[in-house]
Amino acid sequence: MTTNADEPQPRPRPRRRAPAGAAVLREDVTQAIRAAVFEELAAVGYARMSIEGIARRAGVGKTAVYRRWRSKLHLVLDLVSALAVQGLPVPDTGSLEEDLRLLYEVSARALRHPLASQIIPDLQAEAARNPDIAQALQKALREGQDSVARGIVTAAAARGDLRPGLDENLALDLISGPLYWRSVVIRAPELPKDYLASLARATTAALRAL
Repeated sequence: MTTNADEPQPRPRPRRRAPAGAAVLREDVTQAIRAAVFEELAAVGYARMSIEGIARRAGVGKTAVYRRWRSKLHLVLDLVSALAVQGLPVPDTGSLEEDLRLLYEVSARALRHPLASQIIPDLQAEAARNPDIAQALQKALREGQDSVARGIVTAAAARGDLRPGLDENLALDLISGPLYWRSVVIRAPELPKDYLASLARATTAALRAL
């Protein structure tokens, strides 16, 4: 059977077009913007940070940023809150001192990261002027390292390493305070050799004295 070339042929069905604009937010673009925010914060600080600078660093247009966040404040609040839900795994070695040492090793690496060492002090200073940032930072710290420290204390008490009913808030201060003070407040250039092991040993003794 032959077909007459002059006969009308059925039209091909048009392809469905992917939704455009705000309907699609590419994940790779979102991640590029997130990375750019951290880099921009470390480079110029929150006060001088701008949507234009973030977009330029991410290699996107300003519209791509505004599709995801209304302002730089909302962008930073979102990123800080995201850090809280990531959390750290609670060490479970069966030894209070070893659990603390592992926690300090992970925390020290995070606090001494080139970006974190610039961003955290800047946001802490900004928190004194901006209650929204202050609340987000408190939430991130409370749901991040504090939750891990609380897990270590709870497990140690269950094993009998710590007395039941100890002041948990004071215990958390003892665990988190010294390393944060040295790394973020006075910003010591380098931790002495065996500092983290010594800190874990001293903190263990302090917790058992509570």
